[in-house]
Amino acid sequence: MVLKGYPRLSETFIAQELLALERRGLSLEIWSLRRPTDRARHPMHGQIRAEAAYLPEYLRDAPLRVLRGLGAALRRRNLPALLALFVRDFRRDPTASRLRRLGQALVLARELPADIAHIHVHFLHTPASVARYAALLTARRWSFSAHAKDIWTTPDWELTEKLRDAAWGVTCTRDGLARLDALAPGRTLLAYHGLDLSRFPIPPPHETRDGTDPVRPLRLLCVGRLVAKKGHDDLIDALATLPPGLHWQLDLIGGGELRAALEARVGTCGLAERIRFRGALAQPAVIEAMRAADLFVLPTKPAPGGDRDGLPNVLMEAASQALPILATAFAGTPEFITDGTHGVLVPPGDPAVLAAALIRLADDPGLRRRLGEAARARLVRDFSEEAAIALIAGRLRASAGLSSDVAAHESELPACAS
Repeated sequence: MVLKGYPRLSETFIAQELLALERRGLSLEIWSLRRPTDRARHPMHGQIRAEAAYLPEYLRDAPLRVLRGLGAALRRRNLPALLALFVRDFRRDPTASRLRRLGQALVLARELPADIAHIHVHFLHTPASVARYAALLTARRWSFSAHAKDIWTTPDWELTEKLRDAAWGVTCTRDGLARLDALAPGRTLLAYHGLDLSRFPIPPPHETRDGTDPVRPLRLLCVGRLVAKKGHDDLIDALATLPPGLHWQLDLIGGGELRAALEARVGTCGLAERIRFRGALAQPAVIEAMRAADLFVLPTKPAPGGDRDGLPNVLMEAASQALPILATAFAGTPEFITDGTHGVLVPPGDPAVLAAALIRLADDPGLRRRLGEAARARLVRDFSEEAAIALIAGRLRASAGLSSDVAAHESELPACAS
């Protein structure tokens, strides 16, 4: 398993998948392009048996490893093919990052144990470049899981060629699948992440706060990295326009590059007493916050440069606690949330409409309860992790020569995920 960074608090879906694959009897190795930067870890990370190995993030930091990788590559018959591929890529992407991916691939190719039968990579951008180069050099097959940013910010030429070269791949939303199928039809399967519901407690009885009592303010929650595509700026702007008679508090969980800018925006809007930045938290603390909240809000939108979300796992985590959801009708969110049935969806990038929806939901605890219960029923019925793990495990077994019965696993998928 080749990952960009491991472990990461923001990638619970990857940790959940690794743990589930191990529980199905697959023996994994984890290779990460970067060392972790989060201080905390999810409990799932401690349950995963595979230890992580780390490639040199910058080649200058491990010159001997890179030279040993180059020396080993000189003895491989596929080196001319790798160099030809790299030259084609470098002509279209003449960057230091491209050179770094080649160096990391040389290290990976040399240090992978001989009994590793298959390479699977999460994300189709830089991690897939490393996996693709290493697989070609070592005459292994490789596959991918595509998610969000990697689908929408990788150039068409690169996506097309990686889709062609991979043995198979999956992605986690119909939105992403449509883009990949437009470039290489039929090369990618749909596999929603889903949740392992056994890890989540039964939903609590939710309060009936409506924001009219200053002693019992409406408790809002937003969980997501503090990056442009999450729409925190729109949420802050919407909250700034709420009527003074509506009493509320917001917890923002997540770390990221925009924290200072968002804190400044909160101060400018005079909301510093109402909005709390809690930083990145491990999953138990996130679930505890969801159980204490009245409404979950996630106003995702397109970011400059084309980055966008897939289907945020935090929406399903909120649904696991029957927490009502207010989100935007964007990317993969409508694949889980039907407006008016499982939550409320508003257009992305429109703080005024977001504010109106906040007022409506604050004023109607009964509606919030019905939406939360419907979202949880949708999660339990259609978004458990079982179907996706069955597909991926079956494919990995077949690719590693452990089983050829891929069709049996794929038959377990619901119609929406095939």
